[in-house]
Amino acid sequence: MTGSAGGAALVAARGGVKNDKGYVVVSMKSAKRAALALLVAFATCGVAQAASSVLIAPVDPKLAAESRSVALWLENRGDASVSLQIRVFGWEQRNFADDYPEQDQVVASPPVATIAPGKKQLVRLIRTQPVPPGTELPLRVLVDDIPVAHDGHDDAPAGPTTGIRFQMRYSVPLFVYGSGLWIRDPVLKDGSGEPAVPSLVATVVQHGGRRFLNLRNDGPVHARLAAVQMIDGGGHARDVAKGLLGYVLPGAAMRWPLPDDLAVDAASRLRAKVNDEPQPWLLPIRP
Repeated sequence: MTGSAGGAALVAARGGVKNDKGYVVVSMKSAKRAALALLVAFATCGVAQAASSVLIAPVDPKLAAESRSVALWLENRGDASVSLQIRVFGWEQRNFADDYPEQDQVVASPPVATIAPGKKQLVRLIRTQPVPPGTELPLRVLVDDIPVAHDGHDDAPAGPTTGIRFQMRYSVPLFVYGSGLWIRDPVLKDGSGEPAVPSLVATVVQHGGRRFLNLRNDGPVHARLAAVQMIDGGGHARDVAKGLLGYVLPGAAMRWPLPDDLAVDAASRLRAKVNDEPQPWLLPIRP
């Protein structure tokens, strides 16, 4: 899932960073400032928990047509036990926004796990229904921290409390494939024929007084875009995103704001690392 500062390969999930070993790493102690802004909907008042870290691997699991399940490993790198709830939601993109409806085509087993310090938990993501041939089904695996009070019980202590107990959420993309469709992946075995790739159209649009990079995907599989640069007619490159820019699902369009001082001309092109393709892609900027 591409490089970024500090050796982290990619911001791969909400509240998570993919490191060079392919794990999503979230430390409550170091993430509190970001979590307050990003996860305010999931914060609850109480006693501050001890620092803990949950690592998830792989960060971009895929379920091939011939497989019934895929493994997701959760590792507790902290100094206290953690309780986690694991759920699988649908993933749609409409009006340039992500939506996660309920679904029943893939389930997580077990749906709840308590992991001791230094231990791992295997979670199976199990297909319950077939995916239509030649189709990619995008899903999101949500792993929620279940806060535990300082005395080890789930119920918060009565009376006034100080500090904040953070409920962390980890979001991992999952792609499930129907027969006859496969995508290049460093873990999965190659399928028959050529791997499917997205078909991207890039434009720069104005909206609300700002310029946006608009990407439409007319292909049969998702596009994960990272290390994105705008290259002008003179060959000068400017970073749009050093790490992960985002995803564009099949048949969907997404957009991202561009820096105000970024020059875009008729000869500009977009360069990006797309999925696990071996070479960066160059896309013309269409009017």
